[in-house]
Amino acid sequence: MYDYIIVGAGSAGCVLANRLSEDPDCRVLLLEAGPSDWHPFIHMPAGLAKLVGRKGVNWDYSTAPEPALAGRQLWWPRGKVLGGSSSINAMCYIRGHAGDYDEWAAMGAEGWQWSNVLDYFKRSEGNERGASELHGGDGPLGVSDPRHRNPLSEAFLEAAGQAGHARTDDFNGARQDGFGWYQTTTRDGARCSSATAYLAPVRRRANLRVVTGARANRVTFDQGRATGVAWSVGGKAFCEGAAREVILCGGAINSPQLLMLSGIGPAADLRRHGIGVIADLPGVGANLHDHLDICTLQRCTQGLSYDTASDAAVAFQYYLMGRRGPGASNIAETGGFLRSHLAEDERPDMQFHFVPAQLDDHGRNRLPGSGYTLHACGLRPRSRGRLTLASANAGDKPVIEAGYLSDAEGYDLKVLVEAVRLSREILAQPAFAPFRGEELFPGANVRDEAGIVEFIRQKAESIYHPVGTCRMGRAADPDTVVDPQLRVKGVAGLRVVDASVMPRLVGGNTNAPTMMIAERAADLIRGLAA
Repeated sequence: MYDYIIVGAGSAGCVLANRLSEDPDCRVLLLEAGPSDWHPFIHMPAGLAKLVGRKGVNWDYSTAPEPALAGRQLWWPRGKVLGGSSSINAMCYIRGHAGDYDEWAAMGAEGWQWSNVLDYFKRSEGNERGASELHGGDGPLGVSDPRHRNPLSEAFLEAAGQAGHARTDDFNGARQDGFGWYQTTTRDGARCSSATAYLAPVRRRANLRVVTGARANRVTFDQGRATGVAWSVGGKAFCEGAAREVILCGGAINSPQLLMLSGIGPAADLRRHGIGVIADLPGVGANLHDHLDICTLQRCTQGLSYDTASDAAVAFQYYLMGRRGPGASNIAETGGFLRSHLAEDERPDMQFHFVPAQLDDHGRNRLPGSGYTLHACGLRPRSRGRLTLASANAGDKPVIEAGYLSDAEGYDLKVLVEAVRLSREILAQPAFAPFRGEELFPGANVRDEAGIVEFIRQKAESIYHPVGTCRMGRAADPDTVVDPQLRVKGVAGLRVVDASVMPRLVGGNTNAPTMMIAERAADLIRGLAA
C-alpha cells in the first residue's frame, strides 16, 4: 500500500514525486506510460527538432476534423516520456501575465491569485541571473540565458525595434510586453526538464518507486473514495492501493480521459460506453482551449539558418565544446509580446516566436533551401472545444474537438489576421534586407483580408498549449471539475494536478505555470498552504 499514487511523470508529476517523497515516512508510486528520458536528443536543446518524429516519446495525438480550419486534423504532440512535454518542448520559460492569475481567482480559483503563486514560481526557479524580487536563484528548475545566438535572431530583434516595438530583457519581469531573447529551462547548456530538475536527484529515495511503460487504465473506488490505480505494463495487469490519495498528472488530454474511464464525467457519455457512473461531472473534458498559431515564412539569401546544418556536426560540436554551439540553441531563440488594438485590457494579446529555420507543419514537412519563420498566436482565445471518449478502452485515443475559431463573434480569427499583418510588418523592416528572399507563406499573391483568412484556415496549427479540461473553480459551480484545492468534486481521495485545471489559458507558454501548480499542490496536499 502506497500513501500516494501519481499518474503521469510529466511537468507536474515529477514535481509532486519530489516534494511528497521528502517525507521519509510517506511512500510514493509514480507511474509513467512512456520510457525513461535517456535519449541524447532530449538533453541537447537543439535536439528538439529531431524529437518531432519520434513516436516513442510522443502520444502523437490529432484532433478531429476542425470545421473552421478547412476540415483539417491538427497534430497535437504531447510528451510520453519521463518529464512529459518538458522533455520535448522548446524550453521557453514564460509565466504569463500577473493578471492571468488574478483572473483565475476571480473565476472561483480562490488562493491562486498572483500574490499567492509568485512564491511558488520563485521556489521552482534556479535562474542563472540570481534571485530577485520576482525570480528565484536556487530552485531545482534551471533557467538560463541563451548560450548560442543566431545572427538572424539578432536581426529579428532589430527589426522589431524598427517596427516600433519595445525591447525587454525579461518577459517575466515587471512588464511582459516587448521583444527580446527567451530565457529557457536549461542548465549548463542542457535541457532541464522536470525529470532532470525534480526526479533525477531523488530517484534513489527508498520511499519513491518510479515505473515506466505503465499505462493507467482506471482509478479504483470504494464507496466514493479513490483507493488505487489499475495499470498495465506490456499487457500484464497490476492494481496498487493508495492509502491517502491518487493524483492525476496526465495533462489536458490524459487526465480527463482517465477520469471518464474511471466513471467520472458526463453521465450520459459514460453510460453510452458502458461505464458505471461514480460522479456525474459534465465539466470533465469541456472548456478545452489552446493557443492557435500562424507562421509567416521567408527564404533566406544567406546560409545562416539552421536548415542546412549537419545534425552530426551540430552534435559533435555541442559535446566537443562543452555544450555550446548551435546544439545549445532552443531554436525559438527570440520573440515578443504585444498589445494590439484588439486587446480588451492592459495585458498583451499576442505572442511571437522567431525561428531561424523554415518550419512547416511542425517541422515535419522539410522545405528545401534556407529560411526563417515567425510564429504568432493570439493569447486569449474565446473558442472552446471538448474532449470525449472514443471507447471504454484505455488504449484508444480520445476524441479531441479543439473548436478552433468557433467563437460566435469571430474574435479569434480577427486576432490571427492582425497577427499576420504585424508579422509581415516586422519581417519587412530594413534589418532583414541583407537576408530577405521570397515570402513562402502566406505568399506574395496573398494581400487582401480574404486571402489571409483562407491562409489561416489552411495553415494555422497548435503551438502546444491545451488546457482547461478539468477546470478549477468553486465547488458549487456545476461546470468545474476540481475545487481550489484541486480535489475532484463528488469523490474523496482524488486530485488533478496539471494544465487541465487551468480555468483559462495564461498569456504565454504553459510549462512553467504547470510546474508552479504542482509546487503549490504539494503544499496543499501536505497542509502547508491555505
